[in-house]
Amino acid sequence: MTWTDPALASSARPALTEHAECEARLADPEVLADPALVRKVNKRYAALGPVVAAYHALESAEDDLEAARELAADDEAFAAEIPALEATRDDAAEKLRLLLLPRDPDDDRDVILEVKAGEGGEESALFAGDLVRMYLRYAERRGWSAQIIDATDSDLGGYKDVRIAVKAKGVPGPGEAPWARLKYEGGVHRVQRVPVTESQGRIHTSAAGVLVLPEVEDEGEVEIGPNDLRIDVYRSSGPGGQSVNTTDSAVRITHLPTGIVVSCQNEKSQLQNKEAALRVLRARLLQAARDAADAEASAARRSQVRTVDRSERIRTYNFPENRIADHRTGFKAYNLDVVLDGELDPVVGSAIEADDAARMAALAGGGE
Repeated sequence: MTWTDPALASSARPALTEHAECEARLADPEVLADPALVRKVNKRYAALGPVVAAYHALESAEDDLEAARELAADDEAFAAEIPALEATRDDAAEKLRLLLLPRDPDDDRDVILEVKAGEGGEESALFAGDLVRMYLRYAERRGWSAQIIDATDSDLGGYKDVRIAVKAKGVPGPGEAPWARLKYEGGVHRVQRVPVTESQGRIHTSAAGVLVLPEVEDEGEVEIGPNDLRIDVYRSSGPGGQSVNTTDSAVRITHLPTGIVVSCQNEKSQLQNKEAALRVLRARLLQAARDAADAEASAARRSQVRTVDRSERIRTYNFPENRIADHRTGFKAYNLDVVLDGELDPVVGSAIEADDAARMAALAGGGE
């Protein structure tokens, strides 16, 4: 067989070799005796699987095209098949080329997702609650587990701020883990609707902010010194300051070297709140370290908005028109009710397609 693009085939072969090595390691008794290592190798094996499948699909398409050309030399009837076979070959090559693009190293991770009410007062808190429910339902649709690990409720049933841990079950395929899809949600989300507090039916605009953090898989990834933390305990409280606990179970952790502060009060025990707060702190420190160490961090991560400013919106949710619009990708649909019920994949898909197109263009342009 003669490859139309030998460089593409050459680029894919290291992945084939590594895939075979992973397969062999998963049959090694020493590897099987270490559950953490099995998970790591399994994850890498699953990540390489689509590359191997795409390579073989292209190989098969090249074989079919070469055979058709040979037959057409003796019988012109076979020449009619060549354009369709060329299109199949080109599609297979494009898919392999896309799979070989450098991946975000965090794409296989779980996430901690934070939603924070912004401008708009109580209406913003209610909208934050809508976003939380959307993400919980989206996680359910994708077969992930989602747990609210800390939240501050508002008086009317929304959230002033909330943190959710989203975890995949088993070993997700490439592009199927929580970070790979939810990382595009980071930024300011704007809502346009008639608030429940509005008596004259006027449409108001408010905003909520979303921050997505890759979760730390191994505590050794983030170094926290014995004297780096100040831990304060206090009494948990509900909306309006009403006490919901008679003991000092809420925990506030301050990371002294960076000034990062994390509070958790949802769990019943001080120990549980401390573990939840440390979980969030590690995720924030991991992201801070990545941003500091890599000036070329992914555009998706760099674009996440830390402050809730309406002018830096990524998406608008227009209730009167039942419309959702993503301002980064141009995606627009008139099924807002369906999206808020967790059907978020078309919106996320538009961000993934735009990201893939940008990376392909950068590669074609030599990374400039």
